[in-house]
Amino acid sequence: MWRRLLLVVVLAAAGCAEVEKQPEILAGDEPVAEKQVTESKEPKFKNSTLKYLANRNLKPQPTRPLNVRSRCTHRDAIGTQTRLDLLVKEAQVKTFVAQVSMKGHGTCRFDLNEFEQVEKMPQALLRHKKQSDCLVRMWEQGPKVTIAFNSCPRSCDGQAFEYLWPIMVEAKSGQCF
Repeated sequence: MWRRLLLVVVLAAAGCAEVEKQPEILAGDEPVAEKQVTESKEPKFKNSTLKYLANRNLKPQPTRPLNVRSRCTHRDAIGTQTRLDLLVKEAQVKTFVAQVSMKGHGTCRFDLNEFEQVEKMPQALLRHKKQSDCLVRMWEQGPKVTIAFNSCPRSCDGQAFEYLWPIMVEAKSGQCF
């Protein structure tokens, strides 16, 4: 009795399985491998994120050497004070001194003397000389330049690194925010 029931369940499950449809080959047709099968003009997306990006006019950011100069200070609404002195010419970082003070959390300090530049393209990448996991990345993002800090808690007082956000610089004016 159990064997019959098991056989019925297995056959029912096998009947529900999908089989990939093979293209039909008509007499006198070329082999399928040489022929491109035309699909619908609508692209098929694997996930919902790509579906929402489909109808937008997005263009890739051009890959070109980074050029930016900034000597700025900025204080935001919650009291974070940023000071930056930055000069990058043809993706070569010439000057980089950054200090970010987070009210109530401490200060982070970064100086080019403590770093070596390990990459120029597509992003300027600085690696700390003593802490190999500490990285500073700089890249162009439309009219702005982003300076991001990765794994650099020893460059900060206390828990300040947990509150450190990237520094944004307007490329043309050099204003930071």
